[in-house]
Amino acid sequence: MTPEQEYLQCYKRMAEICAEQEWGDPFSYARSKEIYAAIALGHKVANSYSGPDAFNQQGEPLEYKSTIQDRVKGSYTGISVQPTWKKQEEYLREEKIAKYPQHYYNRFDWGELVECWTLPGDKVFDILVPKLKKKFPNALKKKDPRLSANVSNTEIKKYGRRVI
Repeated sequence: MTPEQEYLQCYKRMAEICAEQEWGDPFSYARSKEIYAAIALGHKVANSYSGPDAFNQQGEPLEYKSTIQDRVKGSYTGISVQPTWKKQEEYLREEKIAKYPQHYYNRFDWGELVECWTLPGDKVFDILVPKLKKKFPNALKKKDPRLSANVSNTEIKKYGRRVI
């Protein structure tokens, strides 16, 4: 079998496994990395793209962030902008960030999960809110008003716990 044929076969088989398990399309965004991380960490894969990426052993929803860069980090992009900062902070607390008791920051290298850290959702909220608040006043003036911010490698290592 040629490398091209083997790739096509693997691609098709991954799609079949995910359909059988109701995990969704593994090739949509970072879905394959979420599935990989959930399996490697002993979590249950979520079967929906919106909402949690996985669930822990207690059934609590989890958020995953993945990178292939040399240093682990978490990018929070495409955050919907609310009409006021008060409503924005409430949305971040109840729907987007603090809603998830744990956030996992996964670093992949050539298809393998080589590093994973976890931070409590409340701590992630505390890290991101000042960054997002600073950007909020100009968000509605932009063509694409969505907010974004990162949890840096330094912040993850300062406040987090290494899992892998």
